[in-house]
Amino acid sequence: VFSSVTSVLNMSVFKDQFVLEDLIQELKKKSTALSFGPLQSNGHISVQGSFPAIKLLRDFLLVKAKSLSEKDKREESKSHQRPRRGLQQHRLTAEMSNFVHDADGEKQVVVLDTDIYHYMKYFFPRTFLVNDDVTILDITDGDITTVYIENAGSKSDAEQVLRVKEKIENQSLKLHNALCKERIYFGEQTGDEKQRYKWACESLKPHYSHVLIIPYDTHIDVIGNSSEIFEFTKEVSN
Repeated sequence: VFSSVTSVLNMSVFKDQFVLEDLIQELKKKSTALSFGPLQSNGHISVQGSFPAIKLLRDFLLVKAKSLSEKDKREESKSHQRPRRGLQQHRLTAEMSNFVHDADGEKQVVVLDTDIYHYMKYFFPRTFLVNDDVTILDITDGDITTVYIENAGSKSDAEQVLRVKEKIENQSLKLHNALCKERIYFGEQTGDEKQRYKWACESLKPHYSHVLIIPYDTHIDVIGNSSEIFEFTKEVSN
């Protein structure tokens, strides 16, 4: 679980509608937990901070892009023509279109660190517990798990969908500040030796009630607070 990540934003897609320096100042005020680098001449700027904070910044920019997209559509309906825009902006609009539908309440999307997602599913399953009017679909792609929350009832209940999203996000933020991960590599060990490692993990687990063990073919991931997983991996090695 990474305590800090870095992302490069391409702000040039906003240059026709905003003074980029003013927009960056707005982002800094809204995202005080993030560290911003200098704005480059090509419109790129690096941002560093926690994964949830980066994700919230992304959501804000997508909503910003949504407002521009709606403005373009209104202008197009008036003049029946629109100047060509760069491929990057079209991509942003295409990516944002799914989020825009979400923002109206019928569907919400939460992007989680996969390790945190596994920990939540195991130790906090009630976070994902919903009634028949709401459905949850999760798709894992490497280090990222995307959770889709959608209204499935006959009545539209945007508030209920939003409550589920906020519950997942709040739990994720708490865990993000508390969890660490250790990885036990098998290396060139034989099948019997790998099995002994897995057996050692399972036998120790009752003594470490807040540690999550995820076995893979090449390694074992141990997720929990730093002191517990340090002691756990030490005992497994012994």
